[in-house]
Amino acid sequence: MNKLSGHHHISMLTKNGKQNNHFYTTILGLRRVKKTVNQDSPSMYHLFYGDLTGAAGTELTFFEMPVAGRTVRGTNAITRIGLLVPSFESLLYWKERFQQLEVKHSDITTYAGKEALFFEDHEGLRMVLLNHQGQETPAQWQPWDGNDIPEEHRILGMGTIEITVRYLQRTVNLLQDLFHYTVIAEKDKEMVLQSIEGEVHGEIVVKELEGPSEKPGKGSIHHLALRVATVEELQQWDTKIKEQGLDSTGVVDRYYFQSLYFRDRNGILFEMATDGPGFTVDSAVEELGKELDLPPFLEERRSEIEAILEPLE
Repeated sequence: MNKLSGHHHISMLTKNGKQNNHFYTTILGLRRVKKTVNQDSPSMYHLFYGDLTGAAGTELTFFEMPVAGRTVRGTNAITRIGLLVPSFESLLYWKERFQQLEVKHSDITTYAGKEALFFEDHEGLRMVLLNHQGQETPAQWQPWDGNDIPEEHRILGMGTIEITVRYLQRTVNLLQDLFHYTVIAEKDKEMVLQSIEGEVHGEIVVKELEGPSEKPGKGSIHHLALRVATVEELQQWDTKIKEQGLDSTGVVDRYYFQSLYFRDRNGILFEMATDGPGFTVDSAVEELGKELDLPPFLEERRSEIEAILEPLE
């Protein structure tokens, strides 16, 4: 359990589920693998996008909050999501696609030592496509072909995640000393760490920035989840987190996985989540994301919940 297996998922806030669904399925070509609700506040959607099955490391998830205002950017926040694409030619394809679909984007440049294309979704969520240079991807990732993206240019899964903090070493020390991340690059007020050296699907860039903390709103990032194999490992990590003097929720049953939550000393919210049982626990692969799925403890409230939620299509 000394090494984490990379990113599990990352969760954001959206003001409008319908527009969010359009951007991530139609424009980015991801599969909506689960349409469910926030288990702690079931009046809001929790939408998951990813590969064929929503495998760990491919999941982008969104809580719909119709009252969300704009994000006021600042420090002590997760500030950018890296998504891997197969090649430099893929970056060229996406640059042209973004131009045609009027998606805000940059020229092709570099980020964390990789060829990159910065872009934002319709709510200002900051992302970057990264050239994975044809390298192998995790064994559990399976491409989704129900979109109009050429197979050779499809988004593969999560890559580098950027965290901006007021005190750099507080977050770096946590990743190094507790979770055994390796520092692979550093420069003034910025460090790049990997959970498995050489593998970008567990890479985090930590940047130092003084000033006020970010005020979250639509298009902000709520938390980053780190991948843990089993619930037994999760329980061991819970003990170690508490030994560091950090508050942990303890293990929480999210039905699709087991998880725990804690904040580091910059206030960054992390989740740790198990691989299984996964989204096929209550849906066949072919049916993933089509209907509203609820965990068993919310099933008796289905009529009430469905009456509140606006249709996504």
